[in-house]
Amino acid sequence: MSKRANGEGSIGQRTDGIWRASTYVFDTEGTKVRRYVYGSTREVVAAKLVELQSLTQKHIPAAPVKHTVRTFGEEWIRRLRDDEKRKPATVANYEWILKQYVYDVVGKVRLTSLTPNHVRKVMTTAAARRRTRKDGQTGEPLSARTVQLTRAVLRALLAEAQRDELIHRNVAALVKGPTVTRDEVQPWTAQEVDMFLKVAGEHRLGAMFSVGVALGMRKGELLALRWTDVDLTNKTLRVRSTLQRLGNGEGIVNGLPKSNRSRRTIPLPQKSVATLVKHQAAQRGERAAAGDAWRELDFVFTTQEGNHVEPRYVNTLFDNLQKRAGVRRIRFHDLRHTCASMLLGQGVAPRTVMEVLGHAQMSITTDLYSHVMPTTLRDAADAMDEALGGTSTAGRND
Repeated sequence: MSKRANGEGSIGQRTDGIWRASTYVFDTEGTKVRRYVYGSTREVVAAKLVELQSLTQKHIPAAPVKHTVRTFGEEWIRRLRDDEKRKPATVANYEWILKQYVYDVVGKVRLTSLTPNHVRKVMTTAAARRRTRKDGQTGEPLSARTVQLTRAVLRALLAEAQRDELIHRNVAALVKGPTVTRDEVQPWTAQEVDMFLKVAGEHRLGAMFSVGVALGMRKGELLALRWTDVDLTNKTLRVRSTLQRLGNGEGIVNGLPKSNRSRRTIPLPQKSVATLVKHQAAQRGERAAAGDAWRELDFVFTTQEGNHVEPRYVNTLFDNLQKRAGVRRIRFHDLRHTCASMLLGQGVAPRTVMEVLGHAQMSITTDLYSHVMPTTLRDAADAMDEALGGTSTAGRND
């Protein structure tokens, strides 16, 4: 080994020509350990040595990290499961994305070796993937939204590793995500709603669809609704939980709603009160018919034995009822969009619609439904005309 220069630390050249440098660094426990770095020239290892010494002076851990993306990802998921503030559905989605789109590409890469190019490879690989249809055939490519979520989950994983001081930068934050174009919402018209509810009303769960479109409730919120959350006398309904089926064999989970604002109390329209009164009476009949087989879980919408309704069954039922009603096919979630569009069309203020739907931010409401608020926008323009002493378009003949 050649003699090191003053202040360089331990630098030398091996018999095979590779240069090596060593110095003491801190590990994540605060203990000093020896760290070696290698390079093809003295200048390369000297630069690496300076970087290590700089980290040590700042008491930043720089010991070798054995974690790969997969091993740390699995540890991160375990932490999230132990965090009571994390919704089970969110954790399950994170784990599913990591297994589907991240681990196969960079799972074996050490955290400290991960680069922006690795992140780009994860994104391009995901973008090239195609969905598998129910019949087993290859479907459409993954959406830009899915690619965006993949990057977001990897970024969150690396942020946790950075907080643990296992890495010194989050390379996923350095990579720009894909541009996601939001599809314009195409809700039902009032006529389509009426056609559908007439057919749905003949089914024992028809009240679920009627309340869903009247209050803009999410499917999981409807399935988790209990009679203790419904006050038919004061005409209010509380949304305080959600019921979902998770992937990876985890089954049905009854958890908290999507956000703090999603936990809300909504005034019931008189028509919804009448619908729920009728539904409650029908449920009493089912309880009597089921006898000892009835499970008293207090759910508003149940099977004929009192159990929770399977979320996937709701989707199938909704599709079948749409076909029978002869209406344009939409997703169940679009009933929520239909509610918002009808309220805005009736002149209800966007802020009020936000509260009804339980959106976390006003911008979500306005971004989603700006195209169904032309009257509101015209009123604003007319108000400005009046304030400036101009003439409103309302009284102008063109």
